[in-house]
This record gives sequence, C-alpha cells and structure tokens, in this order.
Amino acid sequence: MALMKMGIMANINQNLDEDTVMILADELGISVVVAKVEEENPEEGIEDFEDREEDLVPRAPFVTVMGHVDHGKTSLLDAIRKTNVAIGEAGGITQHIGASEVYSNGQKIVFLDTPGHEAFTAMRARGAHVTDIAVLVVAADDGVMPQTIESISHAKAAGVPIIVAINKMDKPGANPDRVKQELSEHGILVEEWGGDTICCQVSAKKGDGIENLLEMILLQAEVLELKANPNRPAKGSVVEARLDKTRGPVATLLVDNGTLKSGQSVVVGNCYGKIRLMTDYRGKKISKAGPATAVEILGLDDVPEAGDEFNVVKDDKTAREIAQNRKEKLREEILARNASSTLEQLFSQIQEGEVKDLNLIIKADVAGSVEAIVSSLEKLNNENVRVKVVHTGVGTINESDVMLASTTGSIIIGFNVRPTTAVTSFADSENVQIRLYRVIYDIINEIQDAMKGMLDPEFREEVLGKVEVRATFKVPNVGTIAGAYVTEGKVLRNAEVRLVRDGIVIHEGKISSLKRFKDDAREVAQGYECGIGIENYNDIKEGDIIECFRMVEVERA
Repeated sequence: MALMKMGIMANINQNLDEDTVMILADELGISVVVAKVEEENPEEGIEDFEDREEDLVPRAPFVTVMGHVDHGKTSLLDAIRKTNVAIGEAGGITQHIGASEVYSNGQKIVFLDTPGHEAFTAMRARGAHVTDIAVLVVAADDGVMPQTIESISHAKAAGVPIIVAINKMDKPGANPDRVKQELSEHGILVEEWGGDTICCQVSAKKGDGIENLLEMILLQAEVLELKANPNRPAKGSVVEARLDKTRGPVATLLVDNGTLKSGQSVVVGNCYGKIRLMTDYRGKKISKAGPATAVEILGLDDVPEAGDEFNVVKDDKTAREIAQNRKEKLREEILARNASSTLEQLFSQIQEGEVKDLNLIIKADVAGSVEAIVSSLEKLNNENVRVKVVHTGVGTINESDVMLASTTGSIIIGFNVRPTTAVTSFADSENVQIRLYRVIYDIINEIQDAMKGMLDPEFREEVLGKVEVRATFKVPNVGTIAGAYVTEGKVLRNAEVRLVRDGIVIHEGKISSLKRFKDDAREVAQGYECGIGIENYNDIKEGDIIECFRMVEVERA
C-alpha cells in the first residue's frame, strides 16, 4: 500500500532501487541499511573489446534489398547471381540460406534475401546492426507504392544509406523521372537532382545496369569504410533460424567481426551450443568463416530469434552460464516492464523531464487526410515536447506498423481505419497504444491536451462483437438487409455499428432491425446467423464486416 501511494505498482518478485527502499523504510518507520554490493559481470567470458586500428582490415558490405511487392526484388537478386555465375562461378549457385555472396571487380558483396521490412525492423528492434546499405527497388512503370514508402521509413529509422534501383526499364511504360519525382516527395533526392542518394536504372529481365549497380554498392561501401578484425573470436547477428525435424535448431549467422570456426562454443541471444556443422551459402561444408560471411550452423540448444547477436566463448560451461543468466534477466525485465508511451503517461513523463519526442505513426484512409494530420500535428511543438512523425501510410493498421511503433516507442494514430483483431492483440502484447479517430480536430485536441496534461474523462469504445456479411437482401419499403454471421462477441439491438470494408470505415450508424429467422432478437451471440438492417443506409456488400460497439465513460488515471 505504501508503494502504491508513491505511485509504484510493484509485485512480490520485483526489485526496488535504493532511493525507493529508503523512502519506504521512512514511511514504515523501520531502519534499513543498503550495503554496496560489487555488481558481478554475468557475461564474463564474452570478449567484447575494441579492436586496435592496425588490426583492422576492410570487410565486404551487407546489403538488404527492399521495396514494394512485385517490383522485382527477387528477379534483381537472381539477375545479380546469374551475372556473377557468368563472371566465373563454377556451376549454378544453389540457395541454401537467406544470404548470398557476389563478387564484382574481385570484391565481395553479401546480399541478404530474407529481410522484408518486417524482419528488418524485428532485427533492428533487438539492436542488431545487420545491414550496411539498403537497396530500394522501385518499378519504373509503377512508381512509389505504399510498401516503398514503408521501406524508406524503416531504412531511415535505422540510419542506413539508401541506393535506389529503378527496375523494369525494359518495359514500354517505364518513366524513371516520375519515380525520381515521387521519391523526392518522400525525402529522397537522387544525385542528378542535386541530392545525395545514388540512383541506378536496371532491368532484371535483360540484365542491363546490374554491373553499374554493383559498382555503386562498392563505392558506397568504400565511403562507409567498413572494417573488421579477422584475428579475434567471432561475433555477429542471426539472419534467420528454424527448427528442422531431423537436424534440430538451424541458425543462419552473419559474421560481422572475427573468424568463426567449427567446434567452437557460441552464445546466441538466450541460446548456447557447440558448432557441430557449418555450411556456406551454397550448402558446402566449411571449417571457418571470416568477417562478412553468411553461414548456417547446427548444434544450438534452442532456436534463437532473428536479430539476436552471437559471440564465441572459450568453452561450453561459460556459454551455458551466460545463456542462463540472460534468460533470468529477461524474465525479470518482463516482470518489471512498464508499458510503452501512452498519452495519459505523457504529461507525468514531461514533468520528470523524460520525454523530448512524442513519436507518432499515422495511418489514414486517404493520402489527403494523412497530409492534413501531419501538418496540423507538427505545429503543436512546445518547449517540452516535440511531435515527431516516424511513419505515415494509407490503409489499415498492420503488424509492420505495430513492430515499427514498438521499436521506436511510438503511438499509432488511425484515422477512419480499423485494425484487425490479430493486429490489436499483437499491439497489446507489444504494449503499443493504438488510438482511432473519425474527426481530425479530436486528434489535435487530444494530443494538445496530453502535452498540457489536461486530458478530460475519456469515452472509450467497447467493441461488443464483429459480424461478417454473407448475403444481402433488398426488402421493399425497408432497404437492404444483411444476412450475416457473428464471428466474435455478440450483437445488441440498441448498439451502434460501423461498416468496415477492406479495413476502411465506410459508415457509422445504428442498427435499425435485428432478426433471428423471422423473429426480432434483442441480441445474437457468436456462432449464430442473423439479419441486420442499418438505419438510413443501404450500401452493404458481401464480405463487409459490421462492428458493433458502445461508448463507455472511463475516468483518466
């Protein structure tokens, strides 16, 4: 109770800091002496030292290919590999793991296949520096699309230089100038337009411009001055990992620094093991791998997560101890983990001098709304808080947005859009706050009030149930009735409803009639069919989702 009065919600297993303990002791009238304990380093055995300048040698760059679906990312990678085979690779390259090595002018480049932007963000969320350069593929006949914008946001947030590859230049409708124009609207200005982003025109189908792209990647790598020390225990990151039925946990590692040898003991995130078998990107068995090499290893006790870091240690015992300590620490962190930023907590954090940036991700039904919201919110800055828009997009809120919000500590603002139940659950598990609005002024007022610490009692929407429209019937003098199936929760006769089509809110109103067979019903539960009419509204189509809700007043904390 004494802790709760101090505003600390602690459970029985939680550790308290020294100041809190002293205040608590005063409150309870007891004397406590806090002894100074030398904090032991639970990760003794990991050689994490700074390399001397004279030990460093240049290493190859790690390149991630990103971009919108169907813009030719895979075709471009295939074209790069084919060109490479022609340059003097013995036989064809079989892809065994999510990375491939390519040589241009005798210099190596490592391409990562796996990370679409979700994986890319998941890796960055765990603090892994997996990519040195991002190649943004944009189709010359299609221009900048939603996922292209998303890729730009993710690359910028990671602070990775971008090289633009304008693909499909062989198509009749190719218009590279339009692509450059659209990119400039999203903060990417290409070199020929006076910016600093390298831009290459390629055709993955014909193989044109591939050599030039590789040269530009090497040029960018030279500017970055990437270096590593091959004469030290290896460290790096996990690109992907899976559980194989016959071979057990299999992990693809990127060696960032040092040399990895078969038979060595490794700690990978919360897992440990001894390398029983190591293969390169062609599936060929190898005994050692230097810096900037992608390898697949067997011998771990569990499946690590993408983006986990790995380190070589001297023996199995050390590896096991470090992994167990990490598991214990993770458990404590989960117990003590506070929620991410919410608007209610914002003012208390401002008072404590914590918050400087209020990170927002904005999704709306149309591009015009996004621009209006961004320009309005960016004017709200005051001396304590700066509003920072991390990412904007058109369309419904998806898991990629939640992942980005979790990584950057952002609040997601949805305007006229609805996330699916899966996305809402994922946001809850990641402690990401999603706030949904129908009126732009409500967004501006709420954020302004949060910044001043004056949030009024809140009317929170309680979703009662969701209904899927499976057929529609036109009834004379009544209008369109939806033949529907209750997929979640229940539908109440006097509740409010909104009609959602492809994640976008089409209409909000009230139920005019609710029937089971021919009888009027007060409520219809999950798993039952019903007929629903919406007051003064007839544009109902098969496949629409009707969401039933009511407003509940909640006192602010």
